Amino acid sequence: MSKFKKKKKGLPAISTASLPDIVFMLLFFFMVSTTMRETELKVKVTLPFATEVKKLERKSLVSYIYVGKVNGVGGDKIQLNDRISDVKNVKYFIFAERETHSEDEIPLLTTSIKADIDSDVGTITDIKEELRNVDALKINYSTRKGDITKNIK
Repeated sequence: MSKFKKKKKGLPAISTASLPDIVFMLLFFFMVSTTMRETELKVKVTLPFATEVKKLERKSLVSYIYVGKVNGVGGDKIQLNDRISDVKNVKYFIFAERETHSEDEIPLLTTSIKADIDSDVGTITDIKEELRNVDALKINYSTRKGDITKNIK
């Protein structure tokens, strides 16, 4: 019989020294790649369906005008950024959007109208006239892809 017993060697403990580096690298990645919603919707917008849909190329050059009802009551309301506004304020909204971009990008600016499926055409026509008065002629209508006849329940 021997006096000394040999200790069995097990697996070494996993080193956690690099764990904080990995966590901070993942945190940094998600902070850089995530975009936050720019505006909080105050009007109810259910987009209409369309069969021919094309995605916008440079979303940084798009200004959004939301048209819908607030809490489902009353007439159509227009939301510019985070405020409920009037049709008369559309031109000031476009001027403010133009000031945030360089001179080279101004001809490429697009105004996207996100109107509720039940919005009045008159409201959208008034918005279009205001846009025409300030020479904002690139207009996009936001829709959902699909055929309305297939999506009726």
